[in-house]
Order: sequence, then structure tokens, then C-alpha cells
Amino acid sequence: MGEGRREDRFPGWHGTTILAVRKGGQVVVAGDGQVSLGQTVIKGSARKVRRLSPGGRDVVCGFAGSTADAFTLLERLEKKLESAPGQLARACVDLAKDWRMDKYLRNLEAMLIVTDGAALYVITGAGDVLEPEHDVAAIGSGGNYALAAARALMETDLPAETVARKAMAIAAEICVYTNGNLTIETIAP
Repeated sequence: MGEGRREDRFPGWHGTTILAVRKGGQVVVAGDGQVSLGQTVIKGSARKVRRLSPGGRDVVCGFAGSTADAFTLLERLEKKLESAPGQLARACVDLAKDWRMDKYLRNLEAMLIVTDGAALYVITGAGDVLEPEHDVAAIGSGGNYALAAARALMETDLPAETVARKAMAIAAEICVYTNGNLTIETIAP
């Protein structure tokens, strides 16, 4: 396959919505199951939220973008967490540095939401490690829809999981690249 921009080689890949909600002493990460190619749904039950347990400590990650790229990043994150146990921020910053600087990693196209139940981060290939405002983070095709819905629902008495489920349902109604087939992981500090 010739060189060129990734979007030229793989046009029309879309799909996923990942949402994290921190409320009531826990963090809920929800991800839909849809993977689309252009206007075709390739898979409706993909699992894009994972629980890592480096050194026996749980970390929940959600990813959007290329699945193979995301798995590569998750493996790297797990290694970073093993070398710096209990230091999620350090592991995320180290991953973001590597991702931005490494010639191979620089081409990976994905985004991650990572939490240990206390901290919550969005990691991008631009070298960003962002701690979201308002205890809500979202990535992916339907991320902005889920983010807006979750922020509005945060002002209610609903628990974190209900906020996440309702916000994801709203995103699935609006975004054609998001479905209601959810994977949900909950973690507390």
C-alpha cells in the first residue's frame, strides 16, 4: 500500500461514543458498540471499554478511533502503569509524550479516556492529557452529544450510571455513528 494520509487509505471510518461520568464517589465509563464504514454498520457490539489491572490496581479505559491503534496504546499504558504503580497521572503523561514523539506511535489514530476512580483523563495523540471540567468527559463521533446531555443531567439527583446511560441514549438518537448497545464499567477510588 502506498504512502499517503491515513484518511485517504481508510476513508469513511467512523464510530463510537465513549462517555465518563464522575458522581457520587464513583466513575462510570460507558461506550457504545457501533463500528461503521461510511454508511454501513460493520459491527454493532464492539467492546470499547476495558478494565486494566496492572499491579492489582484497577484502571478503566475507553477508546475511540482505530481499534488496533487503541489496543497498542492500551498496552503501552499498562506498561507505564506497571512501572509507576498508583501514579495514573504520570503514566498518562508518559504515554502522551511517547505518543507525540515516537515516529511509530505518532501515526496512531485514537483517543483514550482513562480513570482509576479518583482521577479522570482524556489522552490524545497531540500530547494532551486533559482533566475534564464538570466531572464529565466524552470522545468519539457522538462524544459532543453525550457530553452535552451528561452535563445537563449532572444537575439532577440521578446516580452516575443512570446519567451515563441516559446521555448515551440521547447521543444514540442523534448520532448515526452511535448505537445503544452499551458496555459499562464502574470504578470507585
